[in-house]
Amino acid sequence: MKHVYTQEEIDLILNRFKNNSTFTCLFITACYTGMRPSEICALTWDDIDFEKRVIKVRHNVYSKIKDNKGRWFLGSTKTVNGIRDIYISDTLYIALKNFKNRQDKLKKEFGKNYHYYHLEEVKNRYGKITEYRIVEITRKNKLLKTFDLVFTKDNGAYNGTDITRYPYKVIHNELGIKNCRFYDLRGSFATKTLRSGVEIRDVADILGHSKIETTENYYISSSEKTKKNASEMFEQMVRSETIEEIIKYLPIIYK
Repeated sequence: MKHVYTQEEIDLILNRFKNNSTFTCLFITACYTGMRPSEICALTWDDIDFEKRVIKVRHNVYSKIKDNKGRWFLGSTKTVNGIRDIYISDTLYIALKNFKNRQDKLKKEFGKNYHYYHLEEVKNRYGKITEYRIVEITRKNKLLKTFDLVFTKDNGAYNGTDITRYPYKVIHNELGIKNCRFYDLRGSFATKTLRSGVEIRDVADILGHSKIETTENYYISSSEKTKKNASEMFEQMVRSETIEEIIKYLPIIYK
């Protein structure tokens, strides 16, 4: 059964992990966009346009058999409709901006011990690129172009969607919020925006859904303005003092 997060649960989770900037920013991003976990964890800073205030969803990350190069791969979105732009609300804008500033400081602090990654082409037997592998840059290949991932550990280490595993053990066992998943933030976004009166076509576009009922496909249309309104309306519904505090808290570097 899908879990719809209450505002009390969201605040409780953010307060518990306020010293974990990566998870809190990841959680807020999911909360305010309804993106799939695999889409969020595939984001690079090039995908986030702060000037236009848009997140460009273009990729999906997934795990395969692990070897000495790691196990995370980058592919296309789950569906054709998955390629989309999502407006960045004011709250999410502050969170992402502060998180980037924090990450930039950490890169300087860790220096040569910071982990960087690049994309390695994976081709089929016909020579066509089918996917990309996320591989750490070593001293031997340090001239390769950096794949500037958003959601990494403080030292730059990348764990893909596994980055939510430990926090959710705490959420289940310590906070007592049972039967909830990180993925459920996607459904919570959809449920709350629909309940607020936003058109289902707009919500479907934001989520990257390929299908809704035929009548809704033909008689309900969306525009860039209405999709932006949907994001802004959701922000008003989940506004809280806890979230305001957390997004300002992100730039602080913990030793």
